[in-house]
Amino acid sequence: KIQETIFRCACLQGVCSLNPGKILVSDEMGNYLLKFTGDVRVSLCGTLNRHINTIFGSENVKRVVIDMFDAEGLDSTTLGLIAKLGLHCRKQYGINIQVFCQNSNILRTLESMSFDEIFDIFEQLPDSDTGANLHEIGLEHLEIDEIRQQVLDAHKVLVQLSSDNQQEFQDLIEALESDR
Repeated sequence: KIQETIFRCACLQGVCSLNPGKILVSDEMGNYLLKFTGDVRVSLCGTLNRHINTIFGSENVKRVVIDMFDAEGLDSTTLGLIAKLGLHCRKQYGINIQVFCQNSNILRTLESMSFDEIFDIFEQLPDSDTGANLHEIGLEHLEIDEIRQQVLDAHKVLVQLSSDNQQEFQDLIEALESDR
């Protein structure tokens, strides 16, 4: 039952792509960049969450940028994790995450899920070179219970953003909670 629930979560945005996602990162003196490429799904949730916790542990956060120009898709778990990052950055550091994206499907998803209220979303890349020192972060392998917990936590963050999200994800949250 849990594998079915996680698969449903991973494919929420449509048919899963065959182009596996990657997360590239850079940190230069408190300026954090996360670059998503390909199809960023639940299989990367441990990796993304580990990096988010690295940012949370920093006292010197000046700017957080998420470059989605090469992203083909993001599942709801990924969206929940970046929402967690956005809410934390706003509360702890007084900054909004800047998101750069041209993919109309992803932009529509971000807007429909109320991300435009916690992120500054741009359809053009900034003039400055923000990705000079990007490197891929290693894949974090998680046990099924850890994946379930991260999926659950990510969706609980999403429901905080809007009542539409509450309606969309309530059944998934209940299913994940009943599988504990």
